[in-house]
Amino acid sequence: MSDCDLLILGGGPAGLTAGLYAARARLHAVLLERMMMGGQIATTETLENYPGFPEPLAGAELGPLFEKQAQQFGLDVRRFQEAAALERHESGFSVALADGSRITARALIAAMGTEWVKLGIPGEDNLRGVGVSYCATCDGAFFRDQEIAVIGGGNSAIEEALFLTKFARRVHVVHRRDTLRAERIVQERAFANDRIAFVWNHVPVAIRGESAVEGLEVRDVNRGETTVLPVTGVFIYIGMRANTALLQGLVAMDDRGFVAAGEDTVTTCPGLFAAGDIRQKPLRQVVTAVSDGAVAAVMAEKYLENLGDE
Repeated sequence: MSDCDLLILGGGPAGLTAGLYAARARLHAVLLERMMMGGQIATTETLENYPGFPEPLAGAELGPLFEKQAQQFGLDVRRFQEAAALERHESGFSVALADGSRITARALIAAMGTEWVKLGIPGEDNLRGVGVSYCATCDGAFFRDQEIAVIGGGNSAIEEALFLTKFARRVHVVHRRDTLRAERIVQERAFANDRIAFVWNHVPVAIRGESAVEGLEVRDVNRGETTVLPVTGVFIYIGMRANTALLQGLVAMDDRGFVAAGEDTVTTCPGLFAAGDIRQKPLRQVVTAVSDGAVAAVMAEKYLENLGDE
């Protein structure tokens, strides 16, 4: 007999919404989260485009609200529980945890979210935490009155650059193109901010420094010339990779680990549903993650009902 009806991996918006819907359906659902509740939104300064909140909402506030609501209906939330291995067997799924224990479930919702893609250049790994960062909310205050660089041109890069102007004297936005991909309203704010300087048509090639960041070497993609920006911090936002190593061999996915699952969240593995940022889709936002979580829970409920009819 399984330990639970439904196991949810991940405590971001998708996982917590799935837990809410599953608990309301009176499924015995267990949610595992290896770190803090909220996923990526926990490291986001403010949310301005989540329906129902006309005033900006701190990202760190939303995860606990989701969690509290789901727990009110009986969701079993287990923090700091990391799944180390996943197996599919005849009666469902078996998950080995990092602490050596094991939990089994008849169905599973994968909502492990994403992580930032690394640049893969010299200096990035050995200077991480001493000038190299992927989280402006976490580390921005350490760079008060300093010059720093932000790598990228999408929403995350430009929003975080704007946030960093609260602390830094100058924020150099390094982008390989001469136009941004960020939403227009975000671009307008960045162009109007006199603390942001754009370094167009350049790519980073090395982060200089031994025990701390002392500069960022960048190359002009058109002329091939290199220069060094005099920065003490480098914030990297060049894309995301799905945290789906656990699902390798179980479901179809692309080369970045994003799972092939339609709007119904159904994967190629019976009983396994993919929700949130790990799913292949055109838009990754809190609102789409919440939608995925609700759909995944309903589909899992139907799957379990069909198992009972067999």
